[in-house]
Amino acid sequence: MKNSGIGLVVIGYASQEVWPTFFESLAASSVIPEAVVVVENSAVAPTGLADLYVPGVTLIHLPENPGYGSGANAGVAALPAHCSRVIICNPDIIWQRESIAELDKALNDNPTVGVAGPKTLNDDGSTYPSARAFPGIRIGIGHALLGELWKSNPWTSKYLGEYGGSAPRIVDWVSGACLMVKRVSFEAIDGFDSGYFMFFEDVDLCFRLKKHQWRSLYVPHAVITHSGAHSTGPKMAEMVKVHHHSAERFLFKLYAGPQYWLLRQLLRAGLAMRSLIAPKRYGTPSARD
Repeated sequence: MKNSGIGLVVIGYASQEVWPTFFESLAASSVIPEAVVVVENSAVAPTGLADLYVPGVTLIHLPENPGYGSGANAGVAALPAHCSRVIICNPDIIWQRESIAELDKALNDNPTVGVAGPKTLNDDGSTYPSARAFPGIRIGIGHALLGELWKSNPWTSKYLGEYGGSAPRIVDWVSGACLMVKRVSFEAIDGFDSGYFMFFEDVDLCFRLKKHQWRSLYVPHAVITHSGAHSTGPKMAEMVKVHHHSAERFLFKLYAGPQYWLLRQLLRAGLAMRSLIAPKRYGTPSARD
């Protein structure tokens, strides 16, 4: 069933190998978006997308690669004005039949919710932590220092969130790998902050939505599978630096104001040091960590 109120924006980077699976699962969905915009951020534009779905897929090619959030903003701007709910996602996901319907119902049933995210499974069927707490100073430092060495530490557990139960629940933020947002709330905050190239743009989006009285909702009945890091894997050393730069940008927003000046400098120094040791000590971040 095609839904006249839903648009979909999918942001790819050299994603040719995953487009068939993405579109096959989308075509099997019980609810199919009316409009689909593919944003390609790599040098080579994908081909044959209409054959994988239905005629009318819009392609936006941004070979200069402005980043995930900027690509998403361009895609949303290209959707028809009457698309009042917008899915924004990566191409390396597989939709379950009722996922879009469940996300749409959750948004429609909750007037104060601005964005909803699904339950996200890894390839092996385990649950990926896609609905988390904001990484404030205590949670952020505890997770950064101990997350890889002591995975069950209380700060990491608090940051990653809980995934038991089947009822939707309010969370601080949902993963940008796949989310559905009300267009009115997205446009009220001017979409994603284009200052993020990658990582934390989803955290920042939900943080700014919350400041405007829009809440984030985790919807476990909506299920997707996400392979992750298909485009970042080959460049992960570079991505570690990007990850820490984005973390700094978000934390500087979280702790804005002159009273936090010293804290911001300490955070900057700590992130710079971790950026140097992280590839050797911790490995590399996943696409949405």
